[in-house]
Amino acid sequence: MSDTTPEQPDSVTRLQAAYGGPSESGFGSAVFYETCPGEDLTRAALARYRAFVGPLWERYGEAAWMGPWRAVYVREPGANPAIETELRGIADGDARLSVPLILDEIEGAEAARAALSAAFDDPAVTELRVFNLGDGAALAGLLVAGRCGAGGAAVHLVFLMD
Repeated sequence: MSDTTPEQPDSVTRLQAAYGGPSESGFGSAVFYETCPGEDLTRAALARYRAFVGPLWERYGEAAWMGPWRAVYVREPGANPAIETELRGIADGDARLSVPLILDEIEGAEAARAALSAAFDDPAVTELRVFNLGDGAALAGLLVAGRCGAGGAAVHLVFLMD
């Protein structure tokens, strides 16, 4: 991960207004925006997941957090970007349970869905991946990771609830 943060676009500011800014709370949701040029998006997403979980990562152990971790959706190159449809179409049963919480059961759901679309349906998003996550017991959620443009900026929405 790079220590430099690119200038944050309005779409990311809107996404943070809906889901929260960077956090190490290990619960709820947070949006991270950073530069990770040349870094594999999966590796960058895993680093954000670990940072979000914070001290709980060590307390419960990596095996607990990595048990549920898996890619549940990858946007194919050239696909029509439609994050809401893509999330609702996730086939993985565990991951699918978190989708309504992100899209419908959040305060200001309409604004949240518009912010998701602005951030992840932007033509500048060149890669998008969705991961299932949790602690293997009570907590479950999703991480949506998008790489924006040639500069390597990435936006990550981490959502983890019980």
